[in-house]
Amino acid sequence: MSLRTDIENTLNKAEKLNGVLTSFLSIEREHALARADELDENGIETNLKGVAIAIKDNICTKGLQTTCGSKILHNYKAQYNATAIDRLNAAGAVVVGKTNMDEFAMGSSNETSAFGPVKNPWDTSRVPGGSSGGSAVAVASGVVRVALGSETGGSVRQPASLCGITGLKPTYGRISRYGLVAFASSLDAIGIFGQTAKDAAGVLGVIAGRDERDATSADVPVPDYLSGIDNDIRGKRIGVPRSLFGEGLDNEIRDSVERSIENFQSLGAEIVDVELPHAKYGIAVYYIIATAEASSNLARYDGVRYGFRAEGANALRDMYMKTREQGFGEEVKRRIMLGTYVLSSGYYDAYYSKAQKVRALVKQDYEKAFTKCDAIITPTSPSVAFKLGEKSSDPLAMYLNDVYTVSANLAGVPGISVPCGLSAEEMPIGLQLIGNFWSEDTLLNLASRYETEFPLNARPKVFAE
Repeated sequence: MSLRTDIENTLNKAEKLNGVLTSFLSIEREHALARADELDENGIETNLKGVAIAIKDNICTKGLQTTCGSKILHNYKAQYNATAIDRLNAAGAVVVGKTNMDEFAMGSSNETSAFGPVKNPWDTSRVPGGSSGGSAVAVASGVVRVALGSETGGSVRQPASLCGITGLKPTYGRISRYGLVAFASSLDAIGIFGQTAKDAAGVLGVIAGRDERDATSADVPVPDYLSGIDNDIRGKRIGVPRSLFGEGLDNEIRDSVERSIENFQSLGAEIVDVELPHAKYGIAVYYIIATAEASSNLARYDGVRYGFRAEGANALRDMYMKTREQGFGEEVKRRIMLGTYVLSSGYYDAYYSKAQKVRALVKQDYEKAFTKCDAIITPTSPSVAFKLGEKSSDPLAMYLNDVYTVSANLAGVPGISVPCGLSAEEMPIGLQLIGNFWSEDTLLNLASRYETEFPLNARPKVFAE
């Protein structure tokens, strides 16, 4: 079978399911088939040759749309590729479409997209999680095996958990951010969805590594993540922060993760208790730092240089105001205002400066914990996927969906979500493993062994055959 036939089948699946799930904002049939023909003709064998991949619509893809799920960029086509895209292309991957997302990656349910919400393939009346919900659903529904998303506070791991797939957030600096549209620059990271940990490992090995175009990318060796992924995990130490298993955590999720801890023990892992005393401040710290950086990063969308421009303005200031009022959604405007407030004169020290100090303490907690263990296990999300619209009117309730994930972004350490069970309503539950800096190989090994020995053995109701 030719690569063109494989890619055409993938495109057909994407188009068939998109009317139900809205996981793609664009399905790039012409681009993908031309790419498949090119790969068929050149005969070069590469790591990901012919592998279809979906890309979150805040990662620049030359000549293709990059809307960030926002009206303000609804007609924007990127003029260059993100480094991650260049590396995928060099390895033979085929981009088949750009996926739906919370506007400018601001959300935990994929309901803030200007182009409509994404539906969870396990139950289309529920959210898939966010902000990378479209990429998660493209993988969970069987359209593609792998997809790229982005993380600022859990936006890969949380939707992976809610959709029953694997989601990896690497160490900050492991993957170049060049071409990732900025939300909060000190927190943002490109992440990977896979139907298995091996899928994620194969992509990570291709796109990771130093990039001279991104000063925050690290000059750290990139191991062969697939070479040791099936290794025995006997003797690995897994830390359990018991204080995080208390109030606010759904009982079914607590029970499922507790069983997972026992399962890891049965595979030979050693379970140790660890403390993360400042994790309880994670949500407060995250939403101060993230909104402050968003306020700065989103100032560039003013209707002057690119994207949407409001009509009927009589003066420059009026044009700015009307463009941003009409172009941004409610959640984006809320975060810009919060960020501007915490950076304003008289409040900078009280909020932003203090948040940065607590962020340093969160990082120190992890450094101390990793002297006792190789990875830390927690739930990924405090609940299974909730109903569409259920939390839309309560921003604080929505923000608490990230309670278990934000601290890894604040510290810059890697994390992975792995399916570990189903609720009574047959919705997926995910466990989270957090590792020390640059320890993605350890996390992938632990995740893969768990998936192999304790598979979910279920799939969504909406699935591409």
